[in-house]
Amino acid sequence: MTDSRVLLVDDHDVVIEGIKSVLDGLEGFAIVGMAIDGRQAVAQAALLQPDIVVMDISMPGMNGVEATRQIKARLPDTRIVIYTMFSDKEYVLELFRAGIDGYVLKQDPLSDLLLALDAVKAGGTYFSTEAPKVLSEHLRGAGASGGPVKTNALDALSRRERQVFELLADGRSVREIAKALFISPKTVESHKYHIMAKLDVDTVTDMTKLAIREKLIEA
Repeated sequence: MTDSRVLLVDDHDVVIEGIKSVLDGLEGFAIVGMAIDGRQAVAQAALLQPDIVVMDISMPGMNGVEATRQIKARLPDTRIVIYTMFSDKEYVLELFRAGIDGYVLKQDPLSDLLLALDAVKAGGTYFSTEAPKVLSEHLRGAGASGGPVKTNALDALSRRERQVFELLADGRSVREIAKALFISPKTVESHKYHIMAKLDVDTVTDMTKLAIREKLIEA
């Protein structure tokens, strides 16, 4: 299997060197570039077109959130794993909406970052427990407000997210979807979080209403 080409983005040399020391001795990954801020990350991604970007959030100039948006807009197939100290609600929500593929905290074991890289290389997703927890709390809070379901975000769903969305809306369970799509239940759950964030919906019932309105499933 071809090595996945990795771009590292962090403004701390010690972090870059730590990741490099691990990946340099690991099969399946090749570091093709490094950047110390968001602007460099966007430029390097456009030039190198990496398979995976490992992205910090807090950096001088353009931060990792905006850099993620720009890279995903230009290179939607590039997988982005956030590697950060922060689990703030605002960061997590914005990054989910931008379409990240992984979220790992720097205080977690470095092995978690390796698990994330293996997962996204295989086409899946990986999130430390803190990111889904923050999103779940947000969705529960948003559900109490009874806000309207937005439909114009359907186009923002990836092909796999669209498949998961339609199956969830049709009443299929996470395990049934995992079996049908040959992916793990954890990956289905991750896609569900992505879909809820992108569509700004709170429940699977909201998804079903949206799918019926868009005539993706029958009432």
